[in-house]
Amino acid sequence: MSRSTFTRYVALGDSLTEGLCDHAPGQPDAFLGWADRLAGILDGDARLAGVSVEFANLAVRGRRIADVVDAQIPHALELRPDLVSVMIGGNDLMSPAADPDALASRLETGIRSLRATGATVLLANIFDPQFAFFLKPFRGRAAVFNANIWSIARDQRAVVLDVWGVREFRDPAMWASDRVHLSTRGHRLLASHAAHALGVPYAEIGGPETAAPQGPTTPPDSVPLRTWLRVYAIPWISRRLRHVSAGDGLGPKLPVPQRLSGAAGATGPVGGPY
Repeated sequence: MSRSTFTRYVALGDSLTEGLCDHAPGQPDAFLGWADRLAGILDGDARLAGVSVEFANLAVRGRRIADVVDAQIPHALELRPDLVSVMIGGNDLMSPAADPDALASRLETGIRSLRATGATVLLANIFDPQFAFFLKPFRGRAAVFNANIWSIARDQRAVVLDVWGVREFRDPAMWASDRVHLSTRGHRLLASHAAHALGVPYAEIGGPETAAPQGPTTPPDSVPLRTWLRVYAIPWISRRLRHVSAGDGLGPKLPVPQRLSGAAGATGPVGGPY
């Protein structure tokens, strides 16, 4: 793609974009996440051109495609961004009756409205669920959904963030102890891939921290299977059966664009390229 300098970035999605399990330094109850880290990378790039980036993160844990299309995208349109990232679909695809073609068609309506404004859309596909034994049954529908993502991107001239194809995500250390959300290391890697997809050079990809390991590894915060079932799996199943979400009653952590704290005079929650 052609080289662009972005000045207002809005991130949409669910818990992955909210940044769960990527704890902010010195703020135990706050999360960063790949989108916040990408904003820092973009801001560093923009400052080379004498401008800065404003960033809003509208993602909320538990959200689905309908939430993004019906609520987050209209909110984003009001903010007039020149870059919007959209990573969504995982929660939808885990529903027993999920139709990946219908879900993708619904998502395309939102992507079309974003592109109609002239904003660049960074559209992420779904992680390959083979990394976790309890998600493998969803691999077929995830692959169909991803095929649709590539078609949507082609038709709407969006940029694809191809997370399915990143082999480093097979490393267990890229995942948090819940085995569903990225670890800090995984968020850093994803931000790096996002920057490269947008044509913004960044050195994280291929560096020693993100290189694929030789042989099996164990996440630093891994937990025994019995503990994982009690702490993570059973509560998640209970919420699904009761049709409730961990994000019920929550709003976005950064609903209004803010300049990054790394910029002169900025007051935003993130700063620097991390």
